[in-house]
Amino acid sequence: MAGLAALALAAVTPATALAHGISEEARQRMMEGGNAEYIRLGAEHMITGYDHLLFLFGVMFFLTRIVDIIKFVTAFTVGHTITLILATYLQITADYYLIDAFIGLTVVYIAFHNLDGFTKYLGTRPPNLLYMVFLFGLMHGFGLSTRLQQLPVAEGGSLLLHILSFNLGVEIGQVAALLVMLAFLRLWRNRAAFPVFTKVANAAVAAAGLLLVGMQLHSYAHVAGGENFRISRDDHAHAHHEMQAPGAAPVPSNVPSHE
Repeated sequence: MAGLAALALAAVTPATALAHGISEEARQRMMEGGNAEYIRLGAEHMITGYDHLLFLFGVMFFLTRIVDIIKFVTAFTVGHTITLILATYLQITADYYLIDAFIGLTVVYIAFHNLDGFTKYLGTRPPNLLYMVFLFGLMHGFGLSTRLQQLPVAEGGSLLLHILSFNLGVEIGQVAALLVMLAFLRLWRNRAAFPVFTKVANAAVAAAGLLLVGMQLHSYAHVAGGENFRISRDDHAHAHHEMQAPGAAPVPSNVPSHE
């Protein structure tokens, strides 16, 4: 239960403590470093992305054949890669509290599916899971894009190369997380208590997903009410000012601002 406990702890820890966004330290590293820093940040963001990890944990729960694992991971990867690249490159933005709230719902969905909720409680067959994983991957990629767009890109730097570097880091972090999850689940599948573990684990994942939804909607309500939890315009302008210090490359005018 250690792996599940770690995921659950991440889910119930206050958002301010987890800071599932782009920290000041990370922004500074991006300003001073190159594409290698974007790869590092992408890997860090996936490994610490408790919402992404909970969803992947649910997807991997009953997969035992290599071909099925590759198929589902590919569907999720293609989905989040599409929106991560396009949304960032085209500067398509949305309120990331609402995006993350929806991602929390994808966590609830996968747990509900694993508990056979569609048959037991809705009296219907569940939608094709591979198709749903791809669709949810699109939303997870949009969530990743909202974070990446918080970073200013210096003039002369390749925006597309930075995006691809960040996405490469995300994939590296995803593979690392999947290896741990698959090893953990394989240990449990060989135990007589696996059916009980299945119910407890997926109920915990569903509860964590609902908590994530509540946390994100609570934060959004504060923003809508005038209490700004996000990166302020002053903070963003300050980052650009630092980049235009003597010896630093100027910042292009097309970098999006975040209030």
